[in-house]
Amino acid sequence: MKIVIQFSIIVLSVLLSACNSTPKATIDTSILNSKHQFNIQPVESYSEVFQLNNQIKAKLAQYFHNDEIGVKRAKMLMAFLVNSGDDSMSYLSGANLTANQAFSNMNANCLSLSILTHAIARQVGLRTQFQRVHIPEYWDESQGYSLLTGHVNIKIFEVDNTQDSVKTLYVKPASVTVDFDPNSRAQHFSTSAIDTNTILSMFYNNKGAMEMINGDLDMAYSYYKAAVESDPYHDGAWGNLGILYRLTQQYELAERAYNQALAINHDNRNALGNLAKLYHLTERDREAKVIEANIHNLRKSNPYYMLVLGNEAFKHGNLSRAKHFYQKAYQLDHSIHGSFFGLAKVAFEEGNREKAEYYLNKAYKASVFEHDKARYEGKLALLRGVASNQLNSTDNDER
Repeated sequence: MKIVIQFSIIVLSVLLSACNSTPKATIDTSILNSKHQFNIQPVESYSEVFQLNNQIKAKLAQYFHNDEIGVKRAKMLMAFLVNSGDDSMSYLSGANLTANQAFSNMNANCLSLSILTHAIARQVGLRTQFQRVHIPEYWDESQGYSLLTGHVNIKIFEVDNTQDSVKTLYVKPASVTVDFDPNSRAQHFSTSAIDTNTILSMFYNNKGAMEMINGDLDMAYSYYKAAVESDPYHDGAWGNLGILYRLTQQYELAERAYNQALAINHDNRNALGNLAKLYHLTERDREAKVIEANIHNLRKSNPYYMLVLGNEAFKHGNLSRAKHFYQKAYQLDHSIHGSFFGLAKVAFEEGNREKAEYYLNKAYKASVFEHDKARYEGKLALLRGVASNQLNSTDNDER
């Protein structure tokens, strides 16, 4: 089955459950208990996600000693993370890993790296607090899909076991915040505390979204089910469950799942947008267009939304429309590498390789993460290789 997802939430970093969620919303558990088309598969347990294996615990025992407290212990924790494994720790948006897997790999998304930090901190006697970072709506590309992402980080405190109380590592500031996204660190977004059940729900939701993209719908359902059971008020998980129901033509269940997401968070634009798509599919175009117009009005000043529109136009072969949206994204924010990449794609399709190379260089310089830089380096090398082959072919023809 070919899957097409538009405006689907995935927490590459972490799913956006909004700040104004309404915990008093009634949870309709019958959405999960109703007859459906999926075979439920086992998923990772709470302990499998958060607990460290004995090998890692032994390594921690050798690294940390009882005389290191406060700031020193927190700094040692970060040094331990960075220096462990064969490679330095690296943010990788699509890597949804357990604590053990993240330690072995050291290349994961912010959620998995925060889970690993939490597991190590708890093991060495530090208290933690996960936080949702309230970033603006942001879309990323993964395997050709536009994915709405969110972000989490983690605070670390020291636990004083002798007095059965908690004291912070500093007087000012009151805690140490570990954030794996340099953009988030630089812009100082507001945060709110979330518990481990919500983090586990986000982990399952991420896994479900990737399984849905990869076409394993039974596994996707199993993860979404686990996500809403771990945190019934995680509106993003309900919204993704609705997408899965829609993809399998279970429209009544899809609508109920979208409405559940909106009952929890009426500002979940992703759920609203997908509800509009469902209305189109069920011949309720008038209601759909009202929702779409409202969402577009709310998002029209968001450069990442312009990139999504540009990518959709590009996929449909409408180069002039794609170029318009990529230029609009650039006008809204000159620093976004995705707008340059979009313009490079359009230039390449129009046969202007010189301009394509120009925009790829701009994308490379504007990117922050190493995996983005490596991607643009690869595309530049490929573009130059194509140009070189064409020149050689022309030389041979002239001879």
